[in-house]
Amino acid sequence: MKKLERSLALPAVIAISLGGMLGSGIFVLPGLAAIKTGPSLWLAYLIAAICILPAALSKSELATAMPSSGGTYVYIERAFGPLFGTISGIGLWLAMLLKSAFALVGLGAYMLVVINMDLELTKYVALAFLGAIFFLNITGAKKAGSFQLYAVAISVLSLIIISFFGLQYMDQSLLEPFKTEGNIGLLSTIAFVYLSYSGVTKVAAIAEEIKNPSKNLPLSMILSLVIVAVIYVAVSFVLVGNIPVEELGTDLKPIYTLSLKIGGPVVGVVMAIVGIITLISTANAGVLASSRFPFAMARDRLLPEFMSKIDSKYLTPVTTIAITCVTMLFVILFLDVIKIAKLASAFKVMMFVSVNMAVIVLRETSAQWYKPKYKSPLYPYIQIFGILSGLFFLAFLGLMPILAIFAIFVLGTIIYNVYGKEVMRTGVLRNYGHRPALYLFNSNSPEADVDQIKEAKPSSNLDPKIASDAGAIVPLLGNENSPEALVDIAAAINSKKKIQALKITEIPNQTYLDAVLEDSSASASLKRRLTGLSESKGVVVDFESVVTHELSNTINELSSQSSCEWLVMGWDGRSHSGILVTNPIGWLLANINSNLALFKDNGVRHVGKVLLALRPGRKDRNFIEIAQRVCSFYGSALTLLHVVPESTTNRAIFDMEKKSSSKLESNTVKSEVSIVKSDDPVGTISGLSSSYDLLILGTPEKDNWINVLFGGGKDKFTEQSACSVLRLTVKD
Repeated sequence: MKKLERSLALPAVIAISLGGMLGSGIFVLPGLAAIKTGPSLWLAYLIAAICILPAALSKSELATAMPSSGGTYVYIERAFGPLFGTISGIGLWLAMLLKSAFALVGLGAYMLVVINMDLELTKYVALAFLGAIFFLNITGAKKAGSFQLYAVAISVLSLIIISFFGLQYMDQSLLEPFKTEGNIGLLSTIAFVYLSYSGVTKVAAIAEEIKNPSKNLPLSMILSLVIVAVIYVAVSFVLVGNIPVEELGTDLKPIYTLSLKIGGPVVGVVMAIVGIITLISTANAGVLASSRFPFAMARDRLLPEFMSKIDSKYLTPVTTIAITCVTMLFVILFLDVIKIAKLASAFKVMMFVSVNMAVIVLRETSAQWYKPKYKSPLYPYIQIFGILSGLFFLAFLGLMPILAIFAIFVLGTIIYNVYGKEVMRTGVLRNYGHRPALYLFNSNSPEADVDQIKEAKPSSNLDPKIASDAGAIVPLLGNENSPEALVDIAAAINSKKKIQALKITEIPNQTYLDAVLEDSSASASLKRRLTGLSESKGVVVDFESVVTHELSNTINELSSQSSCEWLVMGWDGRSHSGILVTNPIGWLLANINSNLALFKDNGVRHVGKVLLALRPGRKDRNFIEIAQRVCSFYGSALTLLHVVPESTTNRAIFDMEKKSSSKLESNTVKSEVSIVKSDDPVGTISGLSSSYDLLILGTPEKDNWINVLFGGGKDKFTEQSACSVLRLTVKD
């Protein structure tokens, strides 16, 4: 398969990003926005840029994890599944075509300056340019790459010059009152100008063509956001300081009006021409990008197949280009410019919120294939800020945009159920989602889906011979400190003689399994090392490589084998149990059909002393027997620890010690009972762990309500232990 050449350097990427913003966002929108808030317009642009920063950082991360995916639609589909992917694809399509239509309406206003004609004809001028853009996209003709750079350079330079000279003509009286419509007006304006920054994340769709994308992609987004924010703030400040807000409120060509005042008719006409060039570029790029969303969805079988056809002569998706342009035609004819802007902003806000949510889902579920080379800083706080701020400002756009978003959800659901129902791809959230997530993002019955997962019938893709007679299964996911140590632990707790070690690679549903089935040198090395361990320990270790679309289900299927006694996995001490998502460990804790042993490897290689600490309220069950088995395997001594409250009586301690000692009498290894009074069990066990090589714990019997809602995070006992930790979940 041919790959796109990585030919775009940082300056070109910044130019593309700026080109997606320096159109209607500054040449048309400021006038309409100024009437809502007055001289505080510049502050609205500044706050909007801050609120969009999380989406830029999130999309940078997503793009470096999926550099050839094709943009926001695929990111959202991989996180939430094809249903939400269908909804987002339609939303993205509408947002881009609405922005392009808005640019064309503004273009008509600037044409009035260059060509003397009736005001009523501006819409028809916009339609004429729409027709030209349609044929340009159909024939596959592309503007030269240098044109985009020149257009952006001319636009940026012109705006800087106008702002510089405009500062000298400022009328301070026009800057009062600062907020003509109060705080509500400012907040609604912030939401309104979201549209101005919609192009900042557009470059993620061309990540495959960017040189050094892990560095240049996030850098280009942040730099272009900063550059355009400075331009927007400076130009809007100069606008409200030179032109009364009442005049700006009805002006679709504010940059021309400002230029006319500062430099006279010649400068005004020059800036009008700059505006026309910039707006044509914006509209053309919008048609090019938006028409690809339904085309990609049709290829993914989420829309009718005829929409995925490519013209044999021009090699372009003629059908989706035509549908996009016809939709824009109706928008230009029947929607006023403010409604167009509000709808476009609302859809972009929705997509920015979705991008931030996608990062949280992919990080929290720990999808094995999700390995971004760039990670957003201040996670998850910056994503949460982006989500909450987006939803907050969405409410200030009015009822119509919110109803339109609701309509998109309904339309997307209908389209998915008609065309995408048979699509077998699933999102990460469906794989690891709790019941509330299944209700939100799964079109099937949540009860049926949960029951299906819990039954976990072996998949036809899984070789039934794998792990068929193994007593312990060790999934190796590539993040273990030492695979040998993990297999060693499996041998220690397993009462049988055979262990199945599996190198499991999880890939997105959109990737065919056959594409990554070939053995790697890393797998060969791992197999050699485990073979040596098998010979030295006197246990049978079988090694296989498995590729899967759903890591947790595959592991569960393996553990469902009739002879499997233990599932043994490496662990970092984390087991979220959030209301919407859970990582694979949290999912396995709730669903697997065998005993589960999680091993946190802290680098201890000689196990001479073992500490068994039963959690407060935990029944000992057969934990002592397992600990004794471990000590026998390593030839180590066992200490059974009870941490009791300070208020515990001596009599109760005596009875506890006597009872525990009786349980250790049949033990063939050296053992003792230790009872410590403390109201801080975490700190006590942490301090004692420094004197031991291995700490054995049980799983907490239940989470408190805070953990259930927001995630349990780190296991404090495990996190603060000085030695390696073996956490056991024993099924009834």
